[in-house]
Amino acid sequence: MELIHTIAELQALLAQARKENKTTGFVPTMGALHAGHLALVEQCVAENDVSVVSIFVNPTQFNDKNDLLKYPRTLEADCRLLETVQTDFVFSPSVEEIYPEPDVRQFGFGTLETVMEGRFRPGHFNGVAQVVSRLFDIVKPDRAYFGEKDFQQLAIIRALVKQLNLTVEIISHPIVREPDGLAMSSRNTRLLPAQRKNAVAISQTLFESRHRKNQLSVAELKQEVIDKLNQVPELKVEYFDLVDSDTLQSVQNWTDSAHIVGCIAVFAGEVRLIDNIAYLPMVKFHLNKRNRHNRL
Repeated sequence: MELIHTIAELQALLAQARKENKTTGFVPTMGALHAGHLALVEQCVAENDVSVVSIFVNPTQFNDKNDLLKYPRTLEADCRLLETVQTDFVFSPSVEEIYPEPDVRQFGFGTLETVMEGRFRPGHFNGVAQVVSRLFDIVKPDRAYFGEKDFQQLAIIRALVKQLNLTVEIISHPIVREPDGLAMSSRNTRLLPAQRKNAVAISQTLFESRHRKNQLSVAELKQEVIDKLNQVPELKVEYFDLVDSDTLQSVQNWTDSAHIVGCIAVFAGEVRLIDNIAYLPMVKFHLNKRNRHNRL
């Protein structure tokens, strides 16, 4: 495994691989890696001749500067983990390397970016589009791998690829959870012990709510989930919505869409956690045809 800090060095190595007709897989991350990231990398390594993992905390996607400052940075530990899954190249550039000049590009994703995360984190998805498009231009991967925990982000990236007419194949991976069900996240390391204990209520409540959809209307189920979680000490729901998996628009009735996903953001103290779960159908659907029948 090689740790690379400059675009020129990485591109020289990847150009040689392309000359040898080797495929390149890419996993963009912001570091503080956990088993969820490693699952993406393992799939990337298995499906490509060359694997690249980027570790870059992108400042343009943080609308809260305090969140940017507090985001964990653990490059040495991350590299040790990536060695265990046989990663070829780790790309860890400086901010100046990625943005030699301020990135003033503005992307538009219509209603995909105005709901849920977009509503509460203005500018976030524009920053995601800036860094992902920049990294795609640098790496020029054949395939790129993203986790489904960031469900809305995945939709945005697919739209970005279509918008820019890129040839990269976007491959998604199901949410990886802790043994107690909490969705794995780099932010989990910031939870205090009591917050970590209570945070498991997020996934528990979501999974329990799936069995209530035949008893409650969409509006009633949404309110029940919000009320239950707001009663847990230190948890505060920012939003919970039931949406069509393609358009990300809210559904009013269970018959409004064939693929309904519940997306949630919850504060555990000052730490913001997100999760999602499929309601219809109760299997992993169209995001990745090769894994179509895996449960979320």
